[in-house]
Parts: sequence; C-alpha cells; structure tokens
Amino acid sequence: MSQKNIQNRFHDASRNLSSDPCSALKHLVIVGNGMAGHRLLSALLKRPDRPERITVIGEESSPAYNRILLSPWLAGDLERSALDLPLERDSTPDATSGVTWRLGERVVKIDRGQRRIHTHHGEPVDYDRLVLATGSRPALPEVPGIRLGNVGGFRDLADTTWLTSRPAGSRAVVIGGGLLGLEAAEGLRKRGLAVTVLQRSARLMNRQLDDTAASWLRTELEDRGLSVETHARLAACEGDANGNVTGVRLEDGRRLPADCVVIAAGITPNTELAQRAGLNTACGIVVDATLTTSDPAIHALGECCEFEGRTYGLVDPIWQQVDVLAARLGGQPTASYIESPCATRLKVAGISVYAFGPVEISPEHETLVYADPESGDYRRLLLRDDRLVGAVLYGDTTAGPGYFHHALEANDLSACRDVLLFGADDATRLLAENANDKLEEAA
Repeated sequence: MSQKNIQNRFHDASRNLSSDPCSALKHLVIVGNGMAGHRLLSALLKRPDRPERITVIGEESSPAYNRILLSPWLAGDLERSALDLPLERDSTPDATSGVTWRLGERVVKIDRGQRRIHTHHGEPVDYDRLVLATGSRPALPEVPGIRLGNVGGFRDLADTTWLTSRPAGSRAVVIGGGLLGLEAAEGLRKRGLAVTVLQRSARLMNRQLDDTAASWLRTELEDRGLSVETHARLAACEGDANGNVTGVRLEDGRRLPADCVVIAAGITPNTELAQRAGLNTACGIVVDATLTTSDPAIHALGECCEFEGRTYGLVDPIWQQVDVLAARLGGQPTASYIESPCATRLKVAGISVYAFGPVEISPEHETLVYADPESGDYRRLLLRDDRLVGAVLYGDTTAGPGYFHHALEANDLSACRDVLLFGADDATRLLAENANDKLEEAA
C-alpha cells in the first residue's frame, strides 16, 4: 500500500473518530495487561467521561507488574510483591465499576466486521472500540540451536522465574550488551553464576554511551566478576542429547560453555494479531497521530505500535501515547501524539547514566569533556553553533535534566561555556544575568 493511501485511510480514521464521540462509547476492550495497557486503564479511571464498560484481556495470568523492576528482583534486591502495579483511579468507591479483567487468556482473532474478538478459551467479546497493547518479545537471532532448552529471553515474569532457578556456580552467556542484557548479567552474577556478556559492537550500550563512558562501565563490570566480549557475534547454540544448551559458538570459531543462554539483543513488536486482522503493519502496528490504526475502531500503543516509522522501547514516549489515547477515548478529538525528543535516564548495575542527542561525533560538533576517574564521574557535551545538541553523563547525572532543557530550548550558550561542564544551573544563572544586563543596557 502506498504512503499516500495509508495517509488517506488515517485521515478517514480521524474523521470517523471525531464523528463518533467516545463520550457515547459503551464498551472498550484493551488487549494487553502490561505497563502500557495498565497505565491506559488507570488514566481512563481518573476521567469522568470514561467508557461505560472496560474489559482488559491479558495473556499472562498475573495482574499487571512493573517490568522495569524485573532486574532488581532477579538480583535478589526486591521481593516479588514490589513489582505489582497499583491501579491509579479517582477516589470514588465504585471507581472500578464496569471494569472486567480476563487474565490468562490469549486473543487469537479479531473480527473487524462484527467488532468482536475471540480468545483461545472460545468465548467471543464484542467491542465498540479496541486497543491493542500487545507489547513485544525478544528478537531472536536466526542461528542454529536458538530453540534449545535453557535458551530464553528476559522480558516477563516467566523468564525471570526461569532465571532465578539457575543454580549458583552454573555458567550463563548473555547475548546483548545493552541495558537489558547488562541488567540480566549483573542479576545472575549476584546470584552466584559465572556470566559472560557477548556484544556485537565495539562497546557496551553503544546507543547511549561513547567510548570513554562505555570503557569505564566495562572496567567496573569486569572488576565485579563479569566477563565481557565485544565484537562477538553468535553463530550457533550447541546442545546435548536431551535438547538442552551446552555452549555457544561464535563466528570467529571460539566456543564458550553455557548452562543457560539469555537473549537480550533487541525486541520485536507483537504484530501477528493485527496482521491476521488485516491491519496495516510494518515493523509495528502502524498508527497515526491519534494512535488509530487503519481501522478507525482500533487503536494501538506501546511497544507494539509504529508511528512515522518509529517503534518504542522506553517509557517516556509510551506514557505520552497513553495521555493522548486516554483523551481521545474520553471524547477530546483535538488530542494528538507529537514525536518529541527524549532523554535516556538509566541505572545499569547501580551506575547512573543520562544521555540524549547523537552519540557519535560529527565534524559539525564541538566537544566539551569532563572526566574524574577517581570519583567515576564523566560528562561529554556536544555543541553545534554554541547550542547544546547532545550529552553523555556517567556517574553523577544530576545535571542531566538541566542540560536537556538547554537543548530543547536551543539556548545560545556562548556566554556560559566556561562553566557549562560544571553543571547546568551555573549556565542557567549566567544566561539570566546576561539577559538582565542586556535589558539594562537597552533601558
């Protein structure tokens, strides 16, 4: 389908949404009880104009939980109960009246003509409006042995429960040196496993960290006992006669023994349900600025959706999507999702990282660097025409939000370059003083 035809269908969807106000919405069905679906439900329960009935269908049998906290649970730093997500709502006694949860059910078919869905239990559910929040799954490399026993991801409760059952002293190989892979590796190390991390690129967390910050992180993790292999590409997983993994083979011919292999090398949006229903999909379920799919009665948000060629794995843009969709379902047709810059705020293995903008340096960039190896503090700022366009902070990240504000405002920082590396607050103060001086001169 051409891009023009897709846009026309989206425009039709927006017109239909406006002509069919959600204040008259009888029954909303949310497929997916993950963080995105749960937050949407919470947002709707705070609104007086929410749908009369809401049904949440989740494939996992457990109530909604915070996937971000799976890492500290794996490491033994949290109890399982700490993962549970509270349901935010208004203060009325019947705030959840009209809400039904159907957990442990998998939706297998969407009948768009009848506005009806079918689950593997066989009982159909009719809807007036449908939201797909089906999330994502680990992206599995297409190599021999990837389906062997004790090879899995690190995405949900089942994965984490499997990993917590690994005995101390056993050997684990983690595929992926991004945030998720390093959190899995550190959690397993703290449980007493011998862990090796395989990273395809030249440095850990290559999407967030530059060479210096990545090398500091690698040194810290190796000092704790992790093994890190960069430029390491998986060729195959090897197994025994029982079908369980015994090791991995790399493209350079090396073999590493393994009692379990954790795949944390990216995600794949769950689009199969939407594809079977004939919705427009690419990498994700394609939506417009109203989070509407090619069917005006169906929306998508979170890791399963795609907007203007982008898919999502961080919470900030997904929370923005939830706000937009909650307003739309509450009868506010003017709400729309606008792609906006995001900063990445992470804590990997107890080390704080804050980054935004480009990681790689271009000829047009000017670089300011502060490094204190003894305290473990590092910051690198990228400027273009005296305006901040990117930053990498490692260790002390308190100045991160201030730097991000300067970048969003595109402030001319030529008057405060001498203090910029030592914190955004001093830069802000000097900019204010400079502005006041100019006002006094003009007066």
